[in-house]
Parts: sequence; structure tokens; C-alpha cells
Amino acid sequence: MGSKVKLICGVVLTACMTATPVFGQQRRGGPATRPGPKETADQPWIKDGGPGTIGFVNRHEGFLKDLKAHDGKVGILFVGDSITDGWRGQGKDVFAKTYGSMDPYNIGIGGDKTEHVIWRLQHGEIEGISPKVAVLMIGTNNLGPNTNEEIVKGVTKVVKILNDKLPTTKVLLLAIFPRANKADDPLRGRITAINEEIAKLDDGGQHVKYLDIGKKFLEADGTLTKDIMPDYLHPNAKGYQIWADATAPAIAELMK
Repeated sequence: MGSKVKLICGVVLTACMTATPVFGQQRRGGPATRPGPKETADQPWIKDGGPGTIGFVNRHEGFLKDLKAHDGKVGILFVGDSITDGWRGQGKDVFAKTYGSMDPYNIGIGGDKTEHVIWRLQHGEIEGISPKVAVLMIGTNNLGPNTNEEIVKGVTKVVKILNDKLPTTKVLLLAIFPRANKADDPLRGRITAINEEIAKLDDGGQHVKYLDIGKKFLEADGTLTKDIMPDYLHPNAKGYQIWADATAPAIAELMK
């Protein structure tokens, strides 16, 4: 790892996956369980390293420095892609108000798929800590290249790694958030199917608690509005407040 590795990923807090997704089940990418750092080819929309982007490996190495600075003192861990990364952007004030006293550590990276998170967890990003709670949401970026089954396997592997490496930590596994404006969008059906499967990872809260807060973001007719997710994917400040409020009871229970 170092300057010889030329890997680029998006860190723009409002960017996650802008390429046109594949709605069918035919896989175009690699396995969602095969760990690996993000390559430029994975994210053609930032292949030239445009404004606001930074290398995936640089982000990873930055997290390792952050981890060292925490000196083992982490009360709540956040794991995911740009939606989690966005707690540093649109959700910054809500994050500070809600989790600032909990010794938070956020390792979300924009554009990450399950395989990228697997790689990062296996390469030191959670070593030497024992948070009470790990909040995980991952998988939306796999909707393009992977089948539903592969995504479920990818999420399952991430959960297993968290359980193995952080045996005293309770994982709050969040359902993949709804995306796209209309309730009948093909992506919505896929997300529902995937969430139904990863919900089975809930073991009664002994190690994993599953929570679906997706409906909190939706109108009565299932519409997702720009008032909460301007691009129909990433929450704005209002969306992050909804997230914080919806998960507060579960986090409070798991933090005991």
C-alpha cells in the first residue's frame, strides 16, 4: 500500500453512485464478498480525480490515523458508504449533537460496495477498539453490478467480520435506505427483497439488531421527495435528523 497503488474513490459527501444502475439480476461486476480496495475502474465518474475527490487508499490510511488518535476510545462506530460518510457533510451538525458525547468513529467512504468495506475491516480500521454499538448500512452501490443474492452475501460477510473482530459490540444493521422518486421504481423492489433477507441476520439483539427506518423518509404514497433526499439517494440535513431520531431508541437500548 502506498504511492505505487493508484486507486481513486469519491469522497464528495453528496456523491455515492451516479452511474445508471442495472435493474436486472445479471452480474456485471465482481463478487460482493471478495475483498479488495476500490479501483479507478470501479468509479469511472471520478476516474480523473476531479475536485473534491481523494484516493481510496488515502482515505483508508487517514482512518488508521484517526483510529490511533482515538487510542482505543470509541463508543459508537459507523460503517458504510457515502450515505454514512455524509454525516461529515449534510449531517455534520446532527451528528455532533446526537453522537458527539458517545466517542463516535465514522469509517464511511463514498462509493463503497460491500467488498470494499470487507477489505477495509480486514486491513486495520477497527483494530484495538470495542465500541458498544456499530451502526452499519451498506449495499446500495452493489445494486448495479451484483444480484440480490450476492448483495445479501456481501452484507452478511460484513456483519460476520464485525462480530468476529468486535465480539462485545452490538451491530445495528440498518436496512438499505429507499432510493429513486417513485414507489414502483425497480430499485425499490430489489431493495425490499434484499432487506427481507438481511433482516434474518437479527439474532434478537444479542449480537445483531436489524432495523428498517426506510418508511420514515417516504410520503404516504411511497414517494421519496427532494425535500429529504435531493438526489433521491443521499439525505440532506433534514434527512439526517430523521435518521438520528428513528434510530435513537435502538441505539440507546444497545448502548446500555
